[in-house]
Amino acid sequence: MSGHSKWATTKHKKAVIDARRGKLFAKLIKNIEVAARVGGGDPAGNPTLYDAIQKAKKSSVPNDNIDRAVKRGSGAEGGGADYQTIMYEGYAPGGIAVLVECLTDNRNRAASDVRVAFTRNGGQMADPGSVSYLFSRRGVVIVPKADGVGEDEILAAVLDAGADEVNDLGDVFEVMSEAGDVVAVRTALQDAGIDYDSAEAQFVPATQIEVDVDGARKVLRLIDALEDSDDVQNVFANFDASDDVMAALDDED
Repeated sequence: MSGHSKWATTKHKKAVIDARRGKLFAKLIKNIEVAARVGGGDPAGNPTLYDAIQKAKKSSVPNDNIDRAVKRGSGAEGGGADYQTIMYEGYAPGGIAVLVECLTDNRNRAASDVRVAFTRNGGQMADPGSVSYLFSRRGVVIVPKADGVGEDEILAAVLDAGADEVNDLGDVFEVMSEAGDVVAVRTALQDAGIDYDSAEAQFVPATQIEVDVDGARKVLRLIDALEDSDDVQNVFANFDASDDVMAALDDED
């Protein structure tokens, strides 16, 4: 996964920055509301809700906001929206495959936002199925680095729970598994006393396309434009940017 570690680390840092700006709060709250609606409002019996709440807390979402989202989703409080998950597919400049995961109560608005982002940033939308086959749903748990907790300790804790690889991303570790094993992996880490930042299923590309500084700049510009939409929850792309490329982009900022 050459280069993936640098990009993954950048995404992790970007999420922290977005959280400080409050940009991420609405999306995290929406995840909680949907999880509560689908699986009930008790985190103990709804692991998806549990993980959505934990991720929100790690991003400093106020507890009152979290509690209200759970109540709206579970029906204990009025005002909940009827969110739908919609996937859009397309290409960034350079033929980079892009998957856009939306959670919206207005399909027309979401489609319009996604189309405009692609068009204005040199990309193009694609027919359903033309991009998604390049990705697989995987369990991803992010573990912050801490004293006494290294790759060997993490691997020992999660191996029997279904994890199949641990990647060093610089500031954090990334624990990969089958999507259905993500809760078991997260629980194994907790049982071992190892803290984690997030645990969720994501779309991970089977192969990646190497990009230079200009290519990475164009892809990231499109991703930023897509993520500016309130309806877009996640963006996944199959590009690979080396440490040198990402460092050059950091210098530009």
